Amino acid sequence: MHIVAVGLNYKTTPVELRECFAMEEERLPEALKMMKQSCSILEGVVVATCNRTEIYAVVDQHQVCTNDIQSFMADWFRVPVDKFKEHLYMHTDMNAVEHLFRVTTGLDSMVLGETQILGQVKDAFLTAQQHGATGTMFNELFKEAVTLAKRAQSETAISENAVSVSYAAVELGKRIFGSFENKKTLIVGAGKMSELTLKHMQASGSSYIYVANRTLERAQTLAASVNGIALTLEQMDQVLSDVDIVISSTGSNGYVVMKEQIQEAMKKRRTRPMFLIDIAVPRDLDPHINELDNVFLYDIDDLQGIVAGNLALRQQEAQKIERMIEEEMTTFEHWYQTLEVVPIIRALQQKATDIHAETLESLFNKLPDLDERERKIIHKLTKSIVNQLLHDPIAHVKDMAQERRGKEAMDLFTSMFALEEPLATLEHDKIKAQDAAAGQSAGSNASSALNRLRAITRI
Repeated sequence: MHIVAVGLNYKTTPVELRECFAMEEERLPEALKMMKQSCSILEGVVVATCNRTEIYAVVDQHQVCTNDIQSFMADWFRVPVDKFKEHLYMHTDMNAVEHLFRVTTGLDSMVLGETQILGQVKDAFLTAQQHGATGTMFNELFKEAVTLAKRAQSETAISENAVSVSYAAVELGKRIFGSFENKKTLIVGAGKMSELTLKHMQASGSSYIYVANRTLERAQTLAASVNGIALTLEQMDQVLSDVDIVISSTGSNGYVVMKEQIQEAMKKRRTRPMFLIDIAVPRDLDPHINELDNVFLYDIDDLQGIVAGNLALRQQEAQKIERMIEEEMTTFEHWYQTLEVVPIIRALQQKATDIHAETLESLFNKLPDLDERERKIIHKLTKSIVNQLLHDPIAHVKDMAQERRGKEAMDLFTSMFALEEPLATLEHDKIKAQDAAAGQSAGSNASSALNRLRAITRI
């Protein structure tokens, strides 16, 4: 088995292409189902955030799977492969494990050490687990990744001195205006990013704040926390000419503010400048807004320079986390190698058990006068001999699996004890069990569908 991570992120892909790969949270289960059906994968997790879309998979052949994943991404997101293939990266086996650890700890984020990604990865894993897309490998790996990230946050200062995207947006505004005193701000969207932005704005001295959102109730809740004014998106035009700063972060699939709206607002502002920053992916603000005089539009990619100036401490702390990752990788690799040897150990034990059972049956047939007590004593003593003989080989094969050439050692061990047939039998039984479980699930789904149909016909 192999672990692969295939994806694109802010390092490899421009925002205008990244936004094509935005994943709606409610459609994630459907995407996981389609991916497992169309790709040669055994386990899978999809991590989709504003700065990355990554697919983690357990596969038999990683090269074949990579091609399948590319096809899946093209079909699901409706983007031709040749448009995004050059931006994709792929990590395999322990490199994939290291990449996941770096992602969860925030070392691979645009904002070094940011903590939001941990929750996003955890939610992605739990969704995959709940929908049967994970198994032994990923249940262990993602648990280790989440635990490591929590350790990194508690044992280092990586998350101190705020340098989040929302903080960078506020810093950029301060560079342009010098001070937010007497400046009016419009926050578009009422999600987590907008909430963080509001906190930074308030801490920087902004006291005139509007919050516009598709759902008025959510806007009212957020606005109330800063004594602001809540609006619907339709009411936004009423205040655009009055605000100096617009920061937008919604989950919309299309532009929320168009060039024509800002153009109309600027007629009333005359020469007073307006600062707009788009921290959403897909983008909320029409890029053509930047063509207007006295209007300054920035998107999420423009924030990297701001962030860079606040990273000295975090980069020092990141070195500590790098060492944590190295230790965790060693631990996981040992677990992984032990996992690989489990079927061999089971096959050896099964073969020994079968030989023991056949030998006892032959012995008891030749000694029919033995009573039940004598048979039990013989069974116990001969079983003890078998277990003692197996103890050292099993201990040695576990150690061999963790060596540099562990695969060759396990192949030799399998050949020495002639375990090919027992291994094949165990694999066959495993497949039968999986097929039975899948059939039971399909039967349950069919029964559920039949019940729904009966309900409809009764109506």
